[in-house]
Amino acid sequence: MLELKSVPMEIPPEANIIIGQAHFIKTVEDIYEAIATTVPQAKFGLAFNESSGACLIRSEANDDVLREKAIRNAQSLAAGHVFVLLLQNAYPINILNVIRNIPEVCNIFCATANAVEVIVAISEQGGGILGVIDGNSPKGVEQQADVAWRHDLLRKIGYKR
Repeated sequence: MLELKSVPMEIPPEANIIIGQAHFIKTVEDIYEAIATTVPQAKFGLAFNESSGACLIRSEANDDVLREKAIRNAQSLAAGHVFVLLLQNAYPINILNVIRNIPEVCNIFCATANAVEVIVAISEQGGGILGVIDGNSPKGVEQQADVAWRHDLLRKIGYKR
């Protein structure tokens, strides 16, 4: 018997969330080091659902509020080998490639500031993420004014010249 459920994530104001899958307890320390050395001004909380041995939620952070929210999100997911990273004072684009290059990271499900629902499958063995609903459905196709707005935004926040 397989049960499907949608689990909404709690994302604090001015924060982004990265949800991924990794395969080793070392994940929490490696992601901590990756953030600290790549974007030292970032505040973050990280939770990792261990899926063998003690099956604990492991955590690291430099911000206690973000740590507690990451842990609550990981508890809500109840899926093995999943990590939840909440990030402030930095964007996922600043850290995503570094996280992807951590040897134990297998998959990134999302990196966003949007509202996120995670689709979890639950069996007798445990839970696993099938995918995410990131934000809202499209409402149309961009027009010339929308293209200009996009170009301006990327230059205003420093990602394009």
